[in-house]
Amino acid sequence: MDKLCVFAGTTEGRRLVEFLSGRPVAVTACVATEYGETLLTPAEHLTISARRLTEEEMEDLFRAQGFALVVDATHPYAAAVTENIAAACAGTGTPYLRLLREGTEVPEGAVYVPDIPGAVAYLNGTEGNILLTTGSKELSLYTDIRDFATRVYARVLPMESSLAACREAGLPPSRVIAMQGPFPRELNTALLRFAQAKYLVTKEDGTPGGFADKAAAAAEAGAALVVIGRPPQREGLSLSETAALLCRRFGLGEPLIA
Repeated sequence: MDKLCVFAGTTEGRRLVEFLSGRPVAVTACVATEYGETLLTPAEHLTISARRLTEEEMEDLFRAQGFALVVDATHPYAAAVTENIAAACAGTGTPYLRLLREGTEVPEGAVYVPDIPGAVAYLNGTEGNILLTTGSKELSLYTDIRDFATRVYARVLPMESSLAACREAGLPPSRVIAMQGPFPRELNTALLRFAQAKYLVTKEDGTPGGFADKAAAAAEAGAALVVIGRPPQREGLSLSETAALLCRRFGLGEPLIA
């Protein structure tokens, strides 16, 4: 039985793991947290690694398991992780495949910035409350926003690590919205109105990340949409293309995945 490794930090990654779990292949799914592990359904030939791995630890894992292929289904904004996976594959001679989330069109009138410092610079020239929907991992990078603790609301995952990041950034509990998404337009709109937010900050994280619903909510609530651009991406395949390739390469039958 062939062994595959999937770095499954996205909706697409989890869908691929679930798809492969019903096929004649052994899968190791790598996620960064115990929370990520809870989103995966246990299966007979599925092993889950629920912690962040360094490049060296990835190399050790690849050598020990002898994977026939590693699928990098990490988030488009997790550029450093992608480079570590690719480097570990190169260092161990393990075939590498990038599963790349397809982009979505940014609506006309949105404020497009290349990165978080660009968003901070833009927001420092504005007045009014801000709803951040980019998570807790990089929250500290936003603390240079003028009047950060009184202007910003942060929507983060309901995890202790997320709440700790908010505390460390100096964000009071009244400014923390701990919820698991993605969220429909109606809830996004309600949160914008609750926060009296004039600006919604998001990544261009595609349909699985709820980008279209956030954009629609911003328009409905009269908030400016501030979009942080994707970092440069490696070439890759969509979820359906990845499933089809794996089925052909490892004789797994029809892909039956969209």
